[in-house]
Amino acid sequence: MFFMKAYSIDLRKRVLVAYDSGKYSLNHIAEQFQVTTRWIQKLRQQRKQEGSIAPRSPNKGRKPVFQGENLGELERFIEAHPDATLEETKQYFPGVVECSIVTIHNTLKRLDIHYKKKRCMPASKTERM
Repeated sequence: MFFMKAYSIDLRKRVLVAYDSGKYSLNHIAEQFQVTTRWIQKLRQQRKQEGSIAPRSPNKGRKPVFQGENLGELERFIEAHPDATLEETKQYFPGVVECSIVTIHNTLKRLDIHYKKKRCMPASKTERM
């Protein structure tokens, strides 16, 4: 994923000083500092709401449900119960981890653990008539 580099604190301060002076229009400031008017508006809003003009850290998405101790517990469960279905695996973590079967599937895939059961019986034969 590509993230643009954040504007420096120095630039942010200079833009806000120019805006706060009231001498220049928003369009003039944006043109002078080669930023967009929308960025200046967002910077002003951030200063008003958060009291800071520091760049925000990029959102890196949701945190995995299985991490740390829960991830180790999942691996131990799969080692002890290699024939467990995804539903059985989900039921092993009641109240500890709230997730869907797809989440368990994706976690096992990420760990390169294959959970597919082996057939107990040979596949039935079908013959042509």
